[in-house]
Amino acid sequence: MPLAGAGDTCGECLKSSPPFERTAAPWLYAGAIASLLPRFKFHAELACGRLLATLALEELESWEGWREVELVIPVPLHVQRLRQRGYNQALELARPLARARGLVLVPEGLHRIRDTAAQTELSGEARRRNLRGAFTANDIPKGAGVLLIDDVFTTGATLREAAATVLRAGAARVHVLAMARVP
Repeated sequence: MPLAGAGDTCGECLKSSPPFERTAAPWLYAGAIASLLPRFKFHAELACGRLLATLALEELESWEGWREVELVIPVPLHVQRLRQRGYNQALELARPLARARGLVLVPEGLHRIRDTAAQTELSGEARRRNLRGAFTANDIPKGAGVLLIDDVFTTGATLREAAATVLRAGAARVHVLAMARVP
């Protein structure tokens, strides 16, 4: 959840530790961000994604998580959703972020092996059930520090499942970066 200061831990994470160590989301999903993200994600306005990535780099310039990762992996779409949309919004965000920080982008580090239902109308528990076993990982060096990139952090179900998959594949640690956090 949005916190008062860096290094704080939200109540949800205190109750049930996630498989990732750090999370950054430079903005709340509100106002201009709530207008830009859907245009980028659902209407193929890729310039909105480049703008968000550029602004996120400025907002997170001193984020400690950058020092602890070598690989950047975007949260994947299932092949059917990728065909419908024509692009993976997480990959479009990950490219400029990895390039700017000098990190290795691994676009195929995760695969979505199940065509899960859209998360937008599901409750938190339904989201977790929906994503169980949805990913498989490859090309992740043992002991690597991984940064998972997604557009929006709502309940964290997607990023929890993706991070757990990456850790089982041999990563030493996983950090998460989303453009916005739903309050």
